[in-house]
Amino acid sequence: MTGMAGSDTAETAKTAATTGETRPAVKCLVWDLDNTLWQGTLLENDELRLRPGVLKTLRALDERGILQSVASRNDHADAWPRLEALGVAEYFVLPHIGWGRKSDAVRTVAEQLNFAQNTIAFIDDQHTERAEVAYHLPDVRCYDAAEAAGLPDLADFAPTVTTDARRRRSMYQEKFRREAAQSEFNGPDEDFLRSLDMRMRIARADADDLARVEELTLRTSQMNATGVHYSDADLRALLTDPDHEVLVTTVEDRFGSHGAVGVALLERQPASWRLKLLATSCRVVNFGIGTHVLRWIADQATLADVHLEADFRRTERNRIMEVAYRFAGFNSKPCACQDGRAADTDAPADVQRLHLVPQRQAAPTTLTATGPVLWSGDGAEKPWA
Repeated sequence: MTGMAGSDTAETAKTAATTGETRPAVKCLVWDLDNTLWQGTLLENDELRLRPGVLKTLRALDERGILQSVASRNDHADAWPRLEALGVAEYFVLPHIGWGRKSDAVRTVAEQLNFAQNTIAFIDDQHTERAEVAYHLPDVRCYDAAEAAGLPDLADFAPTVTTDARRRRSMYQEKFRREAAQSEFNGPDEDFLRSLDMRMRIARADADDLARVEELTLRTSQMNATGVHYSDADLRALLTDPDHEVLVTTVEDRFGSHGAVGVALLERQPASWRLKLLATSCRVVNFGIGTHVLRWIADQATLADVHLEADFRRTERNRIMEVAYRFAGFNSKPCACQDGRAADTDAPADVQRLHLVPQRQAAPTTLTATGPVLWSGDGAEKPWA
């Protein structure tokens, strides 16, 4: 097992800096309660007060789009009313308050949120609890409760903040309500999806969208075709390049807005279009949004009478994206549309180039969709039909 969590975290950051490794920003912080979130012990009937600086930290992380949960050894029926009385219960999603191991609770939170463990952090006043989590979940960052007030000042808790980020907790709470409605729905999955009244909009990005677009290239791992990060400067250059399209997908339904959930970077070439990046949020993976966007682009390429190519780089987490490409008909066979083309200089060496001769695609039956007309000069947005 490891030593003090604060020292472990600092040592991990030092090692990452030495090796040039970039750690992803924390997506979710899991709190212990007794003598961590609040001062005192619930079972000992102490007068419970929030630890100094904790409320400021809760608010700061929430505004940055960092989700927060609970892993505490207490009775839920006693602990949750205390959180409500302290005015902080609203900040927490998927709380785990019971008598099991903290590492099991943290692992379950990560799985339920569909987050990689290296984007999860855990804070507890007890060295033994931090060590137990660190032992079973070595990718989770652990912090001493004494560090609570200073967490917003750390680089690990400083993601890109967008309009969607400020609504992230609300969007996940809406997600949980959707899932509860689905569990009560008596009928086929497609009928439930139709009952959501989903509207998908694909639009050309503008300067105001760039922060969220960059965030999607950084945060999304499962539904990310390459894992290549495009900086703000990269994206601004593409916005003004007539040979490129930067497309943002938004989705809303009867429960609320999912916000911007997808980005596609498309390069026009004489005989083909090159899909340099396709990434969609894990929040909408069950709705097939990534597949719908891919099919819409294929439909647009068909109407433009061009072939479609797609960059793909296999990672530890994006197997689902590879399946989507292969299922759509992309393959690695060479095509005459690639003849005479200069070697790529804007993609890592391990990126594959997949190819598709596209065909007309029928619009989805589980949602309505609109998007710009990419194959003509007017650029108007029209329903996909």
